[in-house]
Amino acid sequence: QTGRNDKAQEFFLKQASELQNQAEWKDWFVLPFLPAPDSNPTFATYFSRQWADTFIVSLHNFLSVLFQCMHILFCNPVILNFEAECLRSSLIQEENESLRHKLFALQAESSRMRKEELEVEQAVVHHKLPAYVANMDRLGDSELAMTCSQRSTAHSLQSRGGFLSSFLSQSKKGPSRPAHPTGASPTQTGSMLLGKKEPTNHQSAKGKEGTVSCKDGKSHFSGLVAGESSSLQQRQKRLQEHGKERKELLSKGTFQGQSAEKKTDISTAETEPCSELHAEQAETSTKMPTSSAEAVGVRQEQPFIVLSQEEYGEHHSSIMYCRVDCSGRRVASLDVDGVIKVWSFNPIMQTKASSISKSPLLSLEWATKRDRLLLLGSGVGTVRLYDTEAKKNLCEISIDEDMPRILSLACSPSGASFVCSAAAQSPISHMDFSAVSSGGKSMNQVPGKLLLWDTKTMKQQLQFSLEPEPIAINCTAFNHNGNLLVTGAADGIVRLFDMQQHECAMSWKAHDGEVYSVEFSCDENTVYSIGEDGKFIQWNIHKSGLKVSEYDLPSEATGPFVLSGYSGYKQVQFPRGRLFAFDSEGNYMLTCSSTGGVIFKLNGEEKVLESCLSLGGHRAPVVTVDWSTAMDCGTCLTASMDGKIKLTTLLAQKS
Repeated sequence: QTGRNDKAQEFFLKQASELQNQAEWKDWFVLPFLPAPDSNPTFATYFSRQWADTFIVSLHNFLSVLFQCMHILFCNPVILNFEAECLRSSLIQEENESLRHKLFALQAESSRMRKEELEVEQAVVHHKLPAYVANMDRLGDSELAMTCSQRSTAHSLQSRGGFLSSFLSQSKKGPSRPAHPTGASPTQTGSMLLGKKEPTNHQSAKGKEGTVSCKDGKSHFSGLVAGESSSLQQRQKRLQEHGKERKELLSKGTFQGQSAEKKTDISTAETEPCSELHAEQAETSTKMPTSSAEAVGVRQEQPFIVLSQEEYGEHHSSIMYCRVDCSGRRVASLDVDGVIKVWSFNPIMQTKASSISKSPLLSLEWATKRDRLLLLGSGVGTVRLYDTEAKKNLCEISIDEDMPRILSLACSPSGASFVCSAAAQSPISHMDFSAVSSGGKSMNQVPGKLLLWDTKTMKQQLQFSLEPEPIAINCTAFNHNGNLLVTGAADGIVRLFDMQQHECAMSWKAHDGEVYSVEFSCDENTVYSIGEDGKFIQWNIHKSGLKVSEYDLPSEATGPFVLSGYSGYKQVQFPRGRLFAFDSEGNYMLTCSSTGGVIFKLNGEEKVLESCLSLGGHRAPVVTVDWSTAMDCGTCLTASMDGKIKLTTLLAQKS
């Protein structure tokens, strides 16, 4: 059909030995020698349009059947699974979204039911008296003894009065109704509501009636009656005071009444009445957890939902570093005893590797491209490359004998290089509490170096220039593409390095004292820093030293961190790891506190950080944090001085 006679001859030369013995190919050998094969009746059919269309359809059907049968004989090629993988991924995303909506719907339903229960309790609260009023008839031991004596006296006086009344004229008999003081009416009203005081008041009324009759009959009982009436007046005065307190309690809000009822349930077995001060303290202690529980219960006001909180407790000393790898699947943690733990938390918490260093370790960093590798900086001037899967050291390099402390490590996002901060020995130990208590600052004012190393060859590429003088660099951080490097030093200066030119682009005095932690913002137009002065400051990197915002943080969020014990024991730890971390959008920040991590909302317009959520769970001060957003749900890590690491899984609420 194409007129390529040479190709036809080439075909027959190659296949002649196989085709010449087949009868159906006998006529085809003359094809190259025919001047017009389309006019030959033997070959005219193969030059028609109908045959060409039929051939294409047959070829299509053949290939379709072949591909359909391939999954039976062989595994499908990866490229053929593309559409199936896309479909499965979209189905999983739709399922996640539906589950998210279902969770929010259940949360709203729970909040609505809680409000309805509260409204029902408020509607029926007038049927329930506060516990303080309900226990007004629980008198002390002395009052109970006095009541028993009054009852016995009332019975004797009533019998004597009945005997003497036969000798008295009817005109001289007083009315049988007892004259109640005005002040007793509120208490009696309350007693009728409680259904407890009526028998006691009835007995008292009979005793008073007998007293009146006896006074008309004989004066022998006048002294006894006077003593009884004075004791009754004291008791009635006390009951009147309780009645006033009852009115005040009833006039208070429903929430206080419910708190008092909760207090009653706890202290029902008590027989002695508490003083007003103790009652207020108990009521306050009951109200505080209730209000905090209500605050946690209002989920719609919180930006995150706490899905779970787990504890990793295989460390037995204070944590220095705790970092999640780039994939968000594994965590590397380092304590002050030189114990390294590599562990996973999804689907279950499990230790993958464990190692103990003979030399003290001061810094830790995950490698970016090969996320199975860890960089470990020691206190003897060496950096080790540790394979977490093979559980062995791949290599160990010596940095500088004169500057043995490796304070910070940061691996570039490309994984080709890493920066290393080396510093000389400090004249004051970072575990010396006397230096902290004396108010000394900037104890790390020693010479230092900032070096760039090649990850593959593990050789030094260059040394950065530190102006005005070489100083110890405490913290380092790359931006997303590794073109910029920000550092915080012991002299309080933040330096921004251009990694393409390998020089310092700008620097400025950021803090009074050391810089403990620095990070780029999510848009990378600003950097954040925490310093020894307790300031959390946002800086514009386009204008050197331009302060965007400044916040004061408590000492428990910035360090030094102090753990106190018995007999005056105190342990102090200076910041080593990351002190703050951001969520995926950079709107919220996780910081340290004495009882757990605290999440703040970053609002440039406000001058005060707004606390959104307290993660809690710790009994010792938290010294370092991390926030991984590699998975669908954010994972917050908080590590404390008692060796405990809390892993909190958060779900962001979409507005």
